[in-house]
This record gives sequence, structure tokens and C-alpha cells, in this order.
Amino acid sequence: MKIFNLVITVICIAAMMSCTLDKTDYEAELGAVVTDEYEFEEALSLSGNGYQISLEALNGTFFKGYNELRFNITDTATDQVVPNANITFLPVRTDADDVAYSCPHRYELAYEAANDHYLGYAVFDHETAADARWEVFLTITIGDEFFSVQQEITVEPQPNMNLNMTAFTGNDGGQYYIALIAPVSPGVAENELIAGIFRYNQPEVAAGDFPDPSQFSFSKVQNATLLLDPRMPEPSMGNHSSPNNQDLIQGEDGLYHGVVNYTMTGNWTLNFMLQSSYGDVIKGTEVPTDFTPGVEGEKSELHIDILF
Repeated sequence: MKIFNLVITVICIAAMMSCTLDKTDYEAELGAVVTDEYEFEEALSLSGNGYQISLEALNGTFFKGYNELRFNITDTATDQVVPNANITFLPVRTDADDVAYSCPHRYELAYEAANDHYLGYAVFDHETAADARWEVFLTITIGDEFFSVQQEITVEPQPNMNLNMTAFTGNDGGQYYIALIAPVSPGVAENELIAGIFRYNQPEVAAGDFPDPSQFSFSKVQNATLLLDPRMPEPSMGNHSSPNNQDLIQGEDGLYHGVVNYTMTGNWTLNFMLQSSYGDVIKGTEVPTDFTPGVEGEKSELHIDILF
């Protein structure tokens, strides 16, 4: 009980200090209206060999970060949905130096019979820029029929900081990506925190004909632990944390699930330490626990900033 009272006292002191120190104008910092309503809408339409392929994303837009995707194939002669086709999906970004690379994605799409569509995802790590472009390459096999289609797309900046992502090189030399998936709109409460963790598969053979999928392969990181330490690093907040947070562990869906407890609105930093299944630290550093009113709090070398 004494420990609990001490925690409450510290949080109250932080709140009182926030009234006397300069505070961030959170509403101005948001700078854009972020919708809480998300529906799947068509973001891209392609045609080939007498088939219409529709790619749907939330609100019909590709954003930097994690994008759940749905694909539909229709036979234009019969206007019937085509089930059980074999579809591959490959997003490729080409920069100003004509160097091509990809991002975490599901290459072989999964057919969901209940809804007559195919499921995939892409974690776009950059927005479309004047000197760099994104394209999607699809191959479709329907019975003995095979064809491919490609199309340039636009990837927009992510307006919702609760869905931020980060890419980094781990202590093992691997290239990793962490993308926040939920909560889309957190509350002042204990929120389920969901993230995808991915690793680039270094190719073992030389590149074949472009786009060679063996050069652009990614995997979900297996059986790791993402240690979580959320803090409010603003000087006015004193770097305080919150109780009842839970580290992220992998679920049956391959994603990582935990709990983050936001005790108030404002700027938060999710400080992470990514541990392998053997307990080795892939990336991340511990954050000092000192209460530091008037001083900006330190952040882990692996962190994601959010704002709500």
C-alpha cells in the first residue's frame, strides 16, 4: 500500500509541475484531423487477361507504416469473383539513384473464402517522394493461366502518430522493422498494444530478372520479446511512466501483443528493448527511471514517439 501511495504521489506531483512549466500545445502539434473511422475502400484497380483486380486499403489510401490489404479478382466475362487463385504481391521502391528495394510484406496472399477476397499487408517505410517511386508487382495463376500486372502507387505520410513505425539495424547486423498496428485511437486507460516485427532476409543468391522476389524477402520475427517502458519525456512531465504495462509477446497471428497504460493525453514515447528468443538484446537500451521535472527525459536507442 505504501508503494502504491508513493506512485500516486509522484504522478500527482508531475501533474502539478505541468501547470507551472511550459507545456506543449498538443492540439497545434497534431496539425491535422485524424479520423477514428476506418473502412476498406478501393485504393488501386488493375486489369489483365480478362480479369479485374481490385486492391483495397483502409480508407482507400496507402500510408507509411502497417497497411492491411485486401485483394479481389473478378472475371470480367462472367462478373464472378475468382476463388483460390495463386497470387503474389511485391511492393518495390526505386530511389533517385535507381536503387530498388522493398519493405515488409506478405508475398503469397491468403484466400479468405468467407469474404471472397485475398489477404495481405505491406509496411511502407517511406512516403512517395519527387525523386522516388513505389510500384506494386502482382503475379496471378488461375488454373493453367498465368499473367502479371504492375502499377505505380502513392504512399502518403501517416497522419496518426499512434501508428508510427521505425526501421533499424540490430546488434546482430540484421535489418529490422517495428510497426504499430493498434490502438488506432487510444484512451486514458490500459490499451492493448499490437505491433508487427519484421526482418529482412538477406539473399543467398545473385539477383535474377527484375523484380526477383528472392532479393526482396522479409519474415515476421519469431518468438522474440519486445520489452516496453512508456514515458512522457516532455520537461513538464518529468519523464514519468505508468503502472500495469505489459511487454509484447508474439500471438498466434504472428503479431506482438502487450498492454500500454496511458494515464493522460499528450506526448508519449514507447521505449523498447527487443530481445531474441535466446534473451539476447537485438536493439534497445534501458531508460533512467528518475523523476526529472524541467528536464527532457532520455529515450531508448529503440523507441517510437506517439501522440494522442
